[in-house]
Amino acid sequence: MSSLPRRVKCVAKAPTSEELPSFLNSTSESEEEEEEWVPKSKVARRANLPKKTEAKTKKAAAPQSTVARKMVKKVAIKEEMDVSLPIAPVEDNKMKLLKSKEENAGTKPKSLNRTPEVPKKKEINSFQGINQNSSVSDEKPSTSVPVVKQEKCEEDFAFDEPPSKKIKLNACPEGKPVKNMGGKIKEEFEMNWDIVQALSEVTNVEPWVCANLIWLFQEENTIPFIARYRKELINNLEADTLREVQHALEELRTVAKKTHTMIQKLKKEGKLSSCLLKGLLNCRTLEELDHVSAPYKTGSKGTKAQRAKQLGLEPAALSLLQNPVELNLFSYIRPNTKGLANIQEVEAGVQHILADIFAKDKDTLDFIRKLCHQRYISIQSTLAKVSSKNGNEKDIDKFQLYHEFSCNIKNIQHHQILAINRGENLKILTVKVNIPDGVKNEFCWWCVNERWRPKQFLKPEFMRLLRSSVEDAYKRLIYPLLCREFRSKLTSDAEKESVMMFGRNLRQLLLTSPVRGRALMGVDPGYKHGCKLAIISPTSQILHTDVVYLHSGQGFREAEKIKRLLLQYNCSTVVIGNGTACRETEAYFADLIMKKYFAPLDVVYCIVSEAGASIYSVSPEASKEMPDLDPNLRSAVSIARRVQDPLAELVKIEPKHIGVGMYQHDVSQTLLKATLDSVVEECVSFVGVDINICSEILLRHIAGLNTNRAKNIIEWREKNGPFINREQLKEVKGLGPKTFQQCAGFIRFNQEYIKTFCSNKKNELGNRALLTKAGALGKKKSKLTSCASQQPNPLDQTCIHPESYNIAMRFLSLIGGNANDIGKSDMQQKVNVVIQKEGLEGTAKKLNTTVNTLQLIIDGLTQPEDYDIRTDFDKPDFKRSIVCFEDLSVGAVLTGKVENATPFGVFVDIGVGKAGLIPVRNITEAKLSKVKKRRSLGLGPGERVEVKVLNVDIPRLRITLDLIRVL
Repeated sequence: MSSLPRRVKCVAKAPTSEELPSFLNSTSESEEEEEEWVPKSKVARRANLPKKTEAKTKKAAAPQSTVARKMVKKVAIKEEMDVSLPIAPVEDNKMKLLKSKEENAGTKPKSLNRTPEVPKKKEINSFQGINQNSSVSDEKPSTSVPVVKQEKCEEDFAFDEPPSKKIKLNACPEGKPVKNMGGKIKEEFEMNWDIVQALSEVTNVEPWVCANLIWLFQEENTIPFIARYRKELINNLEADTLREVQHALEELRTVAKKTHTMIQKLKKEGKLSSCLLKGLLNCRTLEELDHVSAPYKTGSKGTKAQRAKQLGLEPAALSLLQNPVELNLFSYIRPNTKGLANIQEVEAGVQHILADIFAKDKDTLDFIRKLCHQRYISIQSTLAKVSSKNGNEKDIDKFQLYHEFSCNIKNIQHHQILAINRGENLKILTVKVNIPDGVKNEFCWWCVNERWRPKQFLKPEFMRLLRSSVEDAYKRLIYPLLCREFRSKLTSDAEKESVMMFGRNLRQLLLTSPVRGRALMGVDPGYKHGCKLAIISPTSQILHTDVVYLHSGQGFREAEKIKRLLLQYNCSTVVIGNGTACRETEAYFADLIMKKYFAPLDVVYCIVSEAGASIYSVSPEASKEMPDLDPNLRSAVSIARRVQDPLAELVKIEPKHIGVGMYQHDVSQTLLKATLDSVVEECVSFVGVDINICSEILLRHIAGLNTNRAKNIIEWREKNGPFINREQLKEVKGLGPKTFQQCAGFIRFNQEYIKTFCSNKKNELGNRALLTKAGALGKKKSKLTSCASQQPNPLDQTCIHPESYNIAMRFLSLIGGNANDIGKSDMQQKVNVVIQKEGLEGTAKKLNTTVNTLQLIIDGLTQPEDYDIRTDFDKPDFKRSIVCFEDLSVGAVLTGKVENATPFGVFVDIGVGKAGLIPVRNITEAKLSKVKKRRSLGLGPGERVEVKVLNVDIPRLRITLDLIRVL
């Protein structure tokens, strides 16, 4: 009999029973304290399987002749390569999980709409049943011809990588993902709550979407790739929501990991009881975990309850609740023992133990939280006594609004929380949470009469002790816990909102429409050291740099130099940085323009943020890009390029230095950096880059790529010439199948440039091929032939992913179109005819694909070759004249550009040197544009708006505005 069934049986018995979590049986602490998270399936593979291919396992399993064994080996390799087929029973735990997913996908297409409740033990038995009855199951290894074909087409794609990577790649072939990714999500650290349901409750995202996102993130998919090419799996969620889910998932996993570590520690110390284990596994937040585990942390004295237990008073406390008739506290008195010397000390010890029991009980905590949710809980801030005497008056005045401040925690704004926290950290404010006395009274009554009511009659002295214990638990343990939870929740929500708003502002700024086809003069204003000038060509080449002194009595003479430069380079657009001396420099140019000094040129100017320009000018990237240029002049070049191509220039600067957020120094720097980097990656990916002309800095922000991979792509381009098609990306060192899958759809190719290059190289390649006739050059011949066979693919200039190319070609055949007509009006007409006749869903069904994939293909085929998503966003606001602050009057209607968005309002540059504020209450949905696709209700940097002046405070230089409409 074959050894295969025995092997399966051994693998199936590996998981533990449901009596205790599996990680309790581990004695290694190094795994628990591991910094980087490793999926459970991978750990299992390392532990249970030897490092050899599955082909060798099959060879040993069936003794046959030499020829037969070779055939078996060959077939086994093909089975591993064919990831669309059922997995053989001999595979490891991950393979069996995939098999289970395929079965679920076929039988229960909507199983993720509810929380799976199958116990772990039963799940193991189901696997055993499948494996042991493999002769009955129809999921048998196939050796049909289609397997050979698929293995053949995957050969170059895999680069001899392990089969597991190929399984990751084709889980959703041809852009046709299924709604149900299968079964219960396996987590490394199991808790008493289901991670899918917990994630759904935290993020308000449907459970089946959360399950799919967990799987997609585990498979190392990037947010831009998921948002564009896996819409069916995520119910068309936007990238911002995906980031929120990802952050929430990381927080839940952090709680699970720390709980796991704490359990291992307590088990090793012998402190782990079944009650404590249950309490730890119920924790969903770090605050809950700290509260439950606090008494068991190593300290000098321990808690009051711990010291009382050490004195042997725990049986007395439990007896008071279970069997008070037989309780005699006087029997615990030990005159010579501290803590047991008299009846008062004994009662105090019992009280501490009971209070600890009450404060750790889940039902008790749930009741008090529900009670607080129904009552008015406020947060108050007052001026600290120490700061009022010794503090800096300037710093104290900044928090004047919060010297006597009180607000319901349900209504308080995010920016108010961040301001209060900052004032508290500076020791200027004192903050506290107020819970009304009615909450305490109702809670104590419920505990004594409901939850902790003794099972037998209590003597009056015991009843008094019980009430004292409940009050002690509330005052000393539960109330501080509630305060910490409220403050932590408010701070966490405020930080997340601040970071998300920072990300939205950054996206709006990065996607500002570029100004193409004109030479620009960048001006970095200054007083003593002069204004730095830089003129750049329409292709971003530096034409001239100079320094002029406009504000030191030499303005008229310098005007001649500026006019000569503008005429020499036919430059009619001036870009002024908004730093020091910006107002004076703007007035200088506006005066010359009004006098038509630069005639015959019609010169206009605009103001652009120079945040981060000085930091970039002294960075290694700037030194490498402009080695012969003074750092002060580099900033002028950067300012001009920010208008010509904002995305390409701003990605060179660390996102938090761009200056489009509030309280960025007060929030979690890890969360801020992760979010902003993700936003940059999203913007660069969705805009797309031409791989043959883009810089290394821009390339490294494409989804799936990093610094090393971008460097390898540039090196390949310099060594082998321009890329001809996306398939050539697979030849780049370090760019495996997963990376190719993530980045390929966001890389573009200029077809005209590629065709010109190919025609110029055609004769050269042909002549070189003649030299390979000699036998010694046989290897070079095959290489040259491979290079010569590379042909440009018109689909590479679109947003269509290579995994959907075959569907795109079938669609072209259906409409009678040609790939060379992509982006032309004829293509749009042919598409419209078919879609009007068949409908989008009918056409997708005919092509055996999804509606979202088909829509993406239609967009790719009909969009012009030079299509840029940034054309839907606003361009810089070019001006010829200037308005003074004193010219403003209440009721005046002006146009301006959004400079920054905050939780309390939007700052708008209306050209008077000081931004005006539109309070958030004045921004309503009715005033926002319906034509543009808005990512959120709020406005973002760069948007042009029409506003009305509501108030002008000249002494404080404050302008209050009302939004009329978005232009």
